Amino acid sequence: METPVLVHANTPMNVTPKNNILPMILALILVIGAGIGTGYLLSRQKPASTTDTKSASMVKSETEAGTMDTKTFKDYATGTLEAGGINGEGTHKLVRPGGVSQTVYLISSLVDLEPFVGKKVEVYGQTIRAKTAGWLMDVGRIKVVE
Repeated sequence: METPVLVHANTPMNVTPKNNILPMILALILVIGAGIGTGYLLSRQKPASTTDTKSASMVKSETEAGTMDTKTFKDYATGTLEAGGINGEGTHKLVRPGGVSQTVYLISSLVDLEPFVGKKVEVYGQTIRAKTAGWLMDVGRIKVVE
């Protein structure tokens, strides 16, 4: 007959030996240090895909206003500038030959469009998604053509 093995009630079954704790602490310190170092290096890099339009050369005169950033503001259209948008989209509109379907509705994050109302202008901008307008553009540069 076998004798039963008695386990003391206060003795844990899975005991981590004390000699395994030091490598775990060193690994934790190494991981935290690598994370801090990587975060620091990434925070010092300048993003490659974004363009700072405020630092791009700006133009402002009676016949032209805005940025010379042609990478961000690559779309363009010519027509007569009028005040007003459509169903809350746009603050202004560019009326072009061909009827209402050719109208470009405009907003601008950089240029005050109001001084150009009633003039034939060329606008350079970035097309943005619209709910109602056929074409909605964020204007980065405006230029009087006549």
